[in-house]
Amino acid sequence: MKQFGYIFLGCLLLLGLHSCEKKSSTATKSSVAQLTAFSFAKNDSMPGLAKAVFTVEERLDTGLVWNKDSILYGTRLDSVVPRFVFAATPGAAFLKTADTTCALTGYDTLDFTKTPIYLTIRSQDGTKTKTYEIRPTVHQVDPDLYEWEQLCESIYPTDDSEQRVLLLNGEFVMIKNNGFELHVYASADGVDWTDKGEPTGLPAGTKVRQIISDSTKLYYGDGNAMYSSEDAITWTSAAADYPILTMLLYWNQEIWALVDNDGYELAIWKEGQLQLTGLQPDGLFPISDFAAVCFHSASERERAMIIGGFAENGLSLNTRWNLEYSRHTPENNGYRLQEFSIDRPAFTTLTGISVIWYNNSLLLFGGVDKDMRYFGRDILISTDEGLNWKPADTTKNQLPQVYQARQKQTAIVKDNYIYLFGGQDKTTTYSDVYRGRLNSIDW
Repeated sequence: MKQFGYIFLGCLLLLGLHSCEKKSSTATKSSVAQLTAFSFAKNDSMPGLAKAVFTVEERLDTGLVWNKDSILYGTRLDSVVPRFVFAATPGAAFLKTADTTCALTGYDTLDFTKTPIYLTIRSQDGTKTKTYEIRPTVHQVDPDLYEWEQLCESIYPTDDSEQRVLLLNGEFVMIKNNGFELHVYASADGVDWTDKGEPTGLPAGTKVRQIISDSTKLYYGDGNAMYSSEDAITWTSAAADYPILTMLLYWNQEIWALVDNDGYELAIWKEGQLQLTGLQPDGLFPISDFAAVCFHSASERERAMIIGGFAENGLSLNTRWNLEYSRHTPENNGYRLQEFSIDRPAFTTLTGISVIWYNNSLLLFGGVDKDMRYFGRDILISTDEGLNWKPADTTKNQLPQVYQARQKQTAIVKDNYIYLFGGQDKTTTYSDVYRGRLNSIDW
C-alpha cells in the first residue's frame, strides 16, 4: 500500500475518487487510520509557535500528542491553525474540544485552550478509527522573571561582626569576627545552620572578608604568612616570601593575592609559595572592600574583574580592573591586567559591593558611594562583561521588599541559584539569607 502524507485533510473525503491520475472508481480504499505528525502553523504574532516540536505516541487505546519542550511563556493558543500529517488519506478527521466538534477543512483556526482535545481519524474504507489526545504545553511562568525568597531570617544573634560566606566542599560556611573572637557556622542548604564554634590558627585581627576558597580549601594571607584550612576550623600557616597586602580571588585554578614587591604586584600562591606574575597595576588598586568575580568570556578566555573598594590611602574607588588569560599571550605567562575605568569612567565609586556571573551577565548587589550613601535595593547589570552597567528591570528582577539596602553582603551562585548572605547598613549587621533564580536558567 502506497503511503501518503496529507496536511489538514478534512470533511471533503472523496479526494481519492477524483484523482488527477484517473484511477478506477473501484480502486481499493485504505484501511489505515493513523496520525504521523502534528504542528502549529506559523503565526507572526506568536513567535516560536511553529517551532514547537510534538511527539505522536501510539498507544493501544487513545494515542497521545505532546511537546517535550514547552511553548514560550505568554503564547496564546486560543486562535491557532493546527497542521496534521496522516499515514494515508483518511475518510474523515474530526477535532473535538470541551464544547465543540468540527470536521477539519485544512484552513481551520481553532481554540486549543479548551482541553481536553481529541482528534478522531476514520480510515477511507470506514473499517478503522483511531483517536489521539492532543496536549500542547505552554510555559506557565515568565522565563525572564527572577524569583526571590528569604531562606533564613538570622543565622546568629545580631552583633557588629564582619562576616564572609564561602563554599567549602559543597556547603556554605560563614566566618565572622566581632573584634574579640572568630566564629564559624555551616549549612548545606542556606536554611538550617550549625554552630561550628571558634576556629584555631588564625590571627585575632583576621579580615574575614579577605578569606577566599578554591571549593575544597580556604586561604587567608596576612603579612608574611599564608593560612589555610580544609574545614574552616583548623588553620595552619606557611611562610610567604613577600608581604601579602590583600587576598584577591580564586581564578583560573589559582589563588591570587596582592603583594608588596617594591610596589604592588599580583602573585599566585602555588605549591606552598608565592609566585610573582609580573602584573603591576599602573593606577590605584584596592586593598579592601572590593568585589571580585571570575567568568568565561565570549571570546573564550578566562576573565576576572576586581571592582571598586578602598585604596591604601583610604580613597573610595570606581575602578574596574580586568584580568584576562590567553595561552597565546607570551608576556606574564599569558596574563594581562587592564583598568576599564580609564576608557569607561561612567561608574560611581562603590565599596562593599558583591558581583556574580549569572546568565551570561554580571550582576552587582549593594554597596555605598564615597559619601557612605547606600546604593539601594536595585541590582546593577552588565551584559557586555563589565564595560557598561545599568539597573536591572525591576518588573523582572527585584529583591523582596523585606530586603534592606546594605553593603558587605556575600553573593554566591550555586546550582543555578543566587544566594545573598548578611551584610550591614548604618545601624544593623544582618545574618539573613536570600535566594533567587531566573526561571529559564536551565530550560
